[in-house]
Amino acid sequence: MFTLILLFFLLNIPLLVADFIYPRCFWRMKQNEEKDRNLKRGCVFIIRAVQQPVEKESFSHILNIETHTENRKYALALAFSIDEINRNPDLLPNMSLRFGFSEHSCYWESIFNNRVQASLQNHDFLPNFNCKELTKCVMALTKMNWKATVTFSTIINNFMSQRFLHLTYGTFHPVLSDHENFPYLYQMASEDTSLALAMVSFIIHFSWNWVGLAISDNDQGIQFLSYLRREMEINTVCFAFVNMIPMSMNLYMSRSEVYYNQIMTSSTNVVIIYGDIDSTLAVSFRMWKSLGIQRIWVTTSQWDISSSKKDFTFGIDYGTFAFGHHHSEISGFKIFVQTLNSFKYSDEDLIKLEWMHFNCEASTSKCKTLKNCSTNHSFEWLMVHTFDMAFIEESYEIYNAVYAFAHALHDMTFQKIDDLPKDNGKELDNSCKKLHSSLRKTHFTNPVGDRVNMNERDKLQEEYDIFYIWNFPQGLGLKVKIGMFSPYFPNGQQVHLSEDMIKLAKGSSQMPTSVCSANCGPGFRKLGMDGMAACCFHCKPCPENEISNETITTVVLGIIVKHHSTPIVKANNRTLTYILLISLIFCFLCPLLFIGHPNSATCILQQITFGVVFTVSVSTVLAKTITVVLAFKITASQRMMKYFLISGASNYTIPVCTLIQIIVCAVWLGASPPSVDIDSQSEHGRIIIVCYKGSVNAFYCVLGYLATLAFGSFTLAFFARNLPGAFNEAKSITFSMLVFCSVWVTFIPVYHSTKGKVMVAVEIFSTLASSAGMLGFIFVPKCYTILFRPDQNSLEMIREKSSSRSHIS
Repeated sequence: MFTLILLFFLLNIPLLVADFIYPRCFWRMKQNEEKDRNLKRGCVFIIRAVQQPVEKESFSHILNIETHTENRKYALALAFSIDEINRNPDLLPNMSLRFGFSEHSCYWESIFNNRVQASLQNHDFLPNFNCKELTKCVMALTKMNWKATVTFSTIINNFMSQRFLHLTYGTFHPVLSDHENFPYLYQMASEDTSLALAMVSFIIHFSWNWVGLAISDNDQGIQFLSYLRREMEINTVCFAFVNMIPMSMNLYMSRSEVYYNQIMTSSTNVVIIYGDIDSTLAVSFRMWKSLGIQRIWVTTSQWDISSSKKDFTFGIDYGTFAFGHHHSEISGFKIFVQTLNSFKYSDEDLIKLEWMHFNCEASTSKCKTLKNCSTNHSFEWLMVHTFDMAFIEESYEIYNAVYAFAHALHDMTFQKIDDLPKDNGKELDNSCKKLHSSLRKTHFTNPVGDRVNMNERDKLQEEYDIFYIWNFPQGLGLKVKIGMFSPYFPNGQQVHLSEDMIKLAKGSSQMPTSVCSANCGPGFRKLGMDGMAACCFHCKPCPENEISNETITTVVLGIIVKHHSTPIVKANNRTLTYILLISLIFCFLCPLLFIGHPNSATCILQQITFGVVFTVSVSTVLAKTITVVLAFKITASQRMMKYFLISGASNYTIPVCTLIQIIVCAVWLGASPPSVDIDSQSEHGRIIIVCYKGSVNAFYCVLGYLATLAFGSFTLAFFARNLPGAFNEAKSITFSMLVFCSVWVTFIPVYHSTKGKVMVAVEIFSTLASSAGMLGFIFVPKCYTILFRPDQNSLEMIREKSSSRSHIS
């Protein structure tokens, strides 16, 4: 049993995508933008601690304030977070949090400017102190562009005597991460250092290499461009164009036609959008979508901009793919808002305020695709199957900001250290300094299980959910989670997408191509174009007596690679499949080392190559076997095992297994290596030059290790042979390992009873027979299904089989 558990922890098991990408669908109806056009966005929330109860009803005035819909949404998220903390007896006991919110909260900049102007006119200059007593250090929570944030932070530092902590939510700005100039400012958003890698990984997943880019011409956009260019160069993805949209409206208007023509004339089908959503880039994006430019837009989740009110004419091949920071779901928000004022906010009102969860399966049975439901204006089913209100990124950052403030205040209040001196009127300043020191070191697990660390240096790289967003002219917005990106997975496996969810959202899992030049086929070679990117080339026939180096070496590998996106290939980890096929190629090539006149090098290579190459093959089969077992045996309660699956430790399975064999071979070479020998007894009157094994015990250790791996694979596969699954490999692996073990068990007595050339022939036959057994039993059924039964290699067939099994059971 211990050995079996140890094997589980040593083998590279891919994450089960069905558990990893659970269905998540959202919808909303956008408010009339004309109504909010003249209302200010970007409010200042002042949060303080009081030693008295704060009831939920004290937040009901938020619903009556005339403000931008976005401001009200964030104020409600803040109220929900504070109320949750106030109801927690273990956090800030005998204390409560509260915040102020009014129409003036969103006009602080104009109010301050008016006050400065009045002071200058009356020659009554503002002092750099505030005589108003504050019993506690308070927190200012804001979402503004970086210039307004700098202004506000400067006001706090110069006129509030460092009695505020300033936390921001929304987009991360590199300028604000300067702790010398902004010592009391914290950004809840993480820097998007892995966003470029996430987008490039998404692009190469669909075999695209020709993309356009439109970014804001500021520090944030330029930094993202540098990250993106580095990842694209590594993965051979090229820019079709780069549009840097100026922040000045006048300058933008003078160049808007140039940017439009750049996109229209480009051959790319994919355009990346990155920048501030309240900038000229947003103006461009709205215009491009309203004019019917059919492109695949790859951007961040903040860019869910509605199209114009004219008829919706986009094809199913195009739409918006958005990356949002991954976080756990927060429940209860809808009930909280409705109980603040049950007469004012019904479901019809809430869908105009925030994204709402709805049942993905209901849309599948009702409309087949979301496009059908929306185009028929059949919204009743959405209302029936609507669940809770979603917490979008900014709301989630507010949630964590309030909890960080509460934890820091809790730690500061109850820490067992001597109080700082309270004389010379510095008690209030010390309160903020102590809270600042506590907040900087705060790290905790929030109520939904996510880790939060306020030290920017210790923050982990971000994971991203991938959404498909569909905005309709009438204001309806649909959003479906189709996948996820994690930088902690191995290269090539960092993006996981669900074709079922893509098909649900788009109506088809097929994507348009976006390449500068199609790949050259066999018999042709690439010839670069002068002045063009590396992705653009001509295909030129190879000269006579030369062949291209891209010709497929085996038929099976060619079939698998050609049909790599089909369910039967993807079902059991394509990476392991490729490793197994490549290692089998080398297994079939091993007998070539036995041909020809023996020498010291070939004698050593015969045994070492055999041992190492077959270890790679059998350990890969073992990894595939445990993949099948875990895919059906792991339950949702086994959190530790699932955590192991997404950690990087299991990725070293095959190298670890191979390393053990290499160590055995190294000991063999060190103790008694194979060498050239003379056999004068096998055939009368002839002297035969042969390879002597050296240490026979070491040779049997190599075979024994292979037998252990093979027997482990056979045992696990045998017990998993009856597990359900459209493409369960357990039976194929069982027979292949049975053949493998039978061949080498038979080899031992035959090997001992023969000598000379016959002995070599037996070893060659065993090598070829065991290789053919693995290739035949594992891959021949796959190739037969791919080539002759394509109807069984489809998602529809899988669903039908799964449905029939469920009915039978």
